[in-house]
Amino acid sequence: MATDEQQRKELGAFLRARREKLDRASFGLPPAGRGRTVGLRREEISFLSGVSVTWYTWLEQGRDINPSRQVLDAVATTLHLTVAEHDYVLTLAGFAPTRPGAVTAVETAPAHVQRFLDALDEHPAYALAPDWGIAGWNSAYEALYPSVGTIAPEDRNLLWLIFTDPAVRELLDDWDDTSRRFLAEFRAEAGPRLGDPRYRDLVGRLMEASPEFRERWESHGVGGFESRERVFRHPSLGRLVFEHHQLRPSDLADVQLVVYVADAGTRERFAARNR
Repeated sequence: MATDEQQRKELGAFLRARREKLDRASFGLPPAGRGRTVGLRREEISFLSGVSVTWYTWLEQGRDINPSRQVLDAVATTLHLTVAEHDYVLTLAGFAPTRPGAVTAVETAPAHVQRFLDALDEHPAYALAPDWGIAGWNSAYEALYPSVGTIAPEDRNLLWLIFTDPAVRELLDDWDDTSRRFLAEFRAEAGPRLGDPRYRDLVGRLMEASPEFRERWESHGVGGFESRERVFRHPSLGRLVFEHHQLRPSDLADVQLVVYVADAGTRERFAARNR
């Protein structure tokens, strides 16, 4: 486990490495001498960031100081850090990552995500966009919930279906508990983005369409995802028992994949459905 000193040293080394790779011309600065056209001086970074030269120097030296988040954000902006680099700086200094930005619309799962879902074969699995739109699924999930392929795209949202689709209510053995859990998970993820139009519109529609949603939304429940047993009452296959898990692709951190792993009895009946 990294010590505070190791993290301070890594933070300083990282800032210096990024500073020395900056293109001076992009800042409207002349070459630094001896033909050097890249890399800014410490005093230039401190001036552009509104930070004292001494304070910034201590940052790069890994001194035992406590920079504020505002200082680190300003330095990150000056250094033109990517979101991942900015988060790295913040976590090294002991802060939470950057606030999520606006939701990027994900109507359809990228091809490599869909291939992964299809490869899961007998395990029902689906991909959720940041606003919980169902962006992709495999044939096993469609066997579990046949309507997923025929729902209008604007309504193909997990939270919307949980609270408005009677077929989903019938399918879930524990609708009351599951709907509360899902809403708490959604709220935990949506909190920093509730001003985004996609979230605002979804919540507004659900407030009008579902009294249960309205009551539970106003109770402000918040919770995280937990892998757990899920029981379904399938109209033709009967009682099905799965354990569900969540995965997040490292290249699509805002997209979550949910996979249902069947117990032995369910696996047999589920596999026999195509015979």
